[in-house]
Parts: sequence; C-alpha cells; structure tokens
Amino acid sequence: MNDTPVSERESSWSARTTSRLREALSGHRRGVRFLLPFAGPAVVVSVAYIDPGNLATNLQAGAAYGYALLWAVLFANGAAMLFQAVSARVGVATGESLAKLCARRLPRPVVWAMWGVSEIAAMATDLAEFLGGAIGFSLLAHIPLIAGMAITAVLTWALLSLQRRGYRPIELAIGALVGLIAVAYVAQLAFVSVPWRPVLQGLIVPTIPDREALLVCAGIVGATIMPHALFLHSGLSGERIKPRNEQERTQLVRYANAETIIALTVAGLVNIGMVIMACGAFHDGHREVTEIGAAYRTLTPLFGSMAAGLFLTALMASGISSSVVGTMAGQMIMQDFLGLSLPVWLRRLVTMAPSFIVVACGLGVTRSLVLSQVVLSFAVPVPMLALIGFARSRAVMGDHRLGRALHILAIAIFGVVVAMNAVLLARTWPFA
Repeated sequence: MNDTPVSERESSWSARTTSRLREALSGHRRGVRFLLPFAGPAVVVSVAYIDPGNLATNLQAGAAYGYALLWAVLFANGAAMLFQAVSARVGVATGESLAKLCARRLPRPVVWAMWGVSEIAAMATDLAEFLGGAIGFSLLAHIPLIAGMAITAVLTWALLSLQRRGYRPIELAIGALVGLIAVAYVAQLAFVSVPWRPVLQGLIVPTIPDREALLVCAGIVGATIMPHALFLHSGLSGERIKPRNEQERTQLVRYANAETIIALTVAGLVNIGMVIMACGAFHDGHREVTEIGAAYRTLTPLFGSMAAGLFLTALMASGISSSVVGTMAGQMIMQDFLGLSLPVWLRRLVTMAPSFIVVACGLGVTRSLVLSQVVLSFAVPVPMLALIGFARSRAVMGDHRLGRALHILAIAIFGVVVAMNAVLLARTWPFA
C-alpha cells in the first residue's frame, strides 16, 4: 500500500509530466506515450469553444436553418484555431502570458484600460457559462435555477482547488470533461438521421437565407474567439515548461501548434455535431425551439429520456468546465496585468456575482445570455490586436515571429470577426 499522502501523489503528476516533457524534448524518449504530456493547454482552452453559449447559437442555427449555416461554424473554428495557435506561439516564444507582455511593453494607461475591458469580458463570459451549467442541473433535478447555480458553484470551486496540486491534475480533469461532452454529442447523433450530402453542402457553400440568419451567423462567428481564451492559452503555454535552448523552443512551438489543431478540431466537430443534432431533432416541425430549456422538453417526447439525458449531461459538463476555465483566465488577467492575486474563492465569488444578480432580479436568462455576447463584442478586439502586433514583432518573438502570410490572414480574420461583432451589436443593442 502506498503511504504517500494523496495531495503529494497528485501534485507529483505535474512533476512526472515535466520530467517526461524534458525527456521528449531532449530526444531520449520517443513515441505517442511521450507526446501525450504535451497535451494540456489547448485542451483546457478548447472548452471555451464548446460552452453553453456555443450550444445556444448552434441550437438556433440547426433548428431554424437546418444545415445552411454549417459553413459559419467551420469558419469560426478555423479562425479560433489560428488565433489560439498564435497565442500559444507567443507564450512559448516569450515565456510570458499575453497580459504580462502588455503590462511590460505598453503604456500604463493603456494597460489599465485593457485590464478593465478584459475583466468585464471575463464576467460576461462566466455569465453564459455559469448559467448554462445551472440550467442543466435545474432541468435534470427539477429544482429552482438558484439551487442549480449553488450546485454549479460548489462543483466549480472543487475543480479549481486542483490548482493547488500543480498544473497536471486540472488539465486532466478538464480533459475528462471535454471527452464527456464530445461523447455525449456523438451519442446524440444516433437518435437522428444524418443526410451527409446536405451536411457537406452546408459546410462548403456559404449561404445566408434571410436577415435573421445573418444575426445567427454573427452569433456563431463574431463571438467565437473568446478574449479570456486568448489570454489564458498564452499563459498556460508559456509557464508550463521553460525551454533550455532555441532548439527546445522550436520544438515546443511545433508541439503547441499540433495540440491546438487537434484540440480545436475536436471542438469544431462537436459544434458541427450540435448543429446536425438540432437540425435532425427540430428543423422539421419544431423550428421555434431556440432555447435550451425548450430543447430539453422537446427532446424527451421525440427521442426519449436517454437523448434528453445526454443533452443535459453535455450541458452540465460544458457549463462547469467552461466556468472553471473562465475563472482561471480571470486570475491570470488580474495577476499579470496588475501584479495582484486574489484567493480562488474570492475570484470565483467576483466572477459569478453577475449571474446571481441576473436571477435574483428576475431578468430573462436567454436575454441575459444575448447581452453577455454584446459585451464580449466590445472586448474581443483587445487581445486580438495585441496578439497580431506582438506575434509579428522580431523584438518580442525573435526567430519565432509570425510569417507574412499568416500575419495577413490573421488581420483579414480579425476584420471579419469585428464586422460580425458589429452586426451582432447593432441588432441586439436596441433590446439592451
């Protein structure tokens, strides 16, 4: 029997992972087994792309427009993949998070403004994520939403406490939840027929059936690249392991790119699966189903309790994991911008306070989720612009700076995302 205390054994996971990373970088160990320790940062941030906000927009897209807007999901995932890869590259090349780079290299008034915008974005993000998990518990257990929020808060705090035991335990926990979400959505596809030809057409042929579809596309594309995910990915990649020479740094950049592509490909397939499921379940005869609660109540008579249970399982796992990741990002943003650090329980209390205020005041949950996306539309250009600027700078990145072609592509995608956010803002602002 192992007499080592549990906390010491669990914290040793991070030490063992670091040791295996060193062995792989030095070339002493090869094979898939020794590449697995490189998986972590991108898996954690991939949660931001399969959170309850994504579920809401994908549900609306599939129910109302069938497969017609799948191209928007594909484009959004590609845009996210590029910017998350750039974020990881900046972290590995500099050894610092994006927030820390901004704090060190930009004028102090600009730093304070960026921190303020980023903090508001973190709270707006957590509003959608936290409420999503709470809705899942509320529907599953038939309890008031406020009770579901309390359960979500406790589970989120329990996962966040893993941070005290090093980086690996929380990476593994988030990875397990990501796997659960993916399996739940794949299993749901078994309840609907999938005509692959229309699916492929929807993926490769951009169409916008009407003006309302433009708003849905804006919700999918414009709010896909999440500010907190860009800040967090750079920090997780830069602080996880320090390269001892340029050769190791180059290897880490390559591994970070590969991990980002794999993790966000999985997230993209999950999003596509969400739209396909929503289309198969609701497009013919239930196009009015655009809210999470209505979807759950409609799934039960259509496909039975198992389909509805899988739907709620994915929702709860998504809400809890994305709320954890949002809090981690908020911690990093405050610490690296301002040099201040709050206890986990206080940070969690601050980020989830708006959600309790929304419910206590009787505000509509769906309306609040929409308004949270409007807030994010203001914030997303901040980290995107910073990444574009730093990634192209030789003074910051050295030989690892972004190439001209990728730099131009990043600028073009930035323009599309900002334009889509402008559409989302213009269409939702009158209801604010």
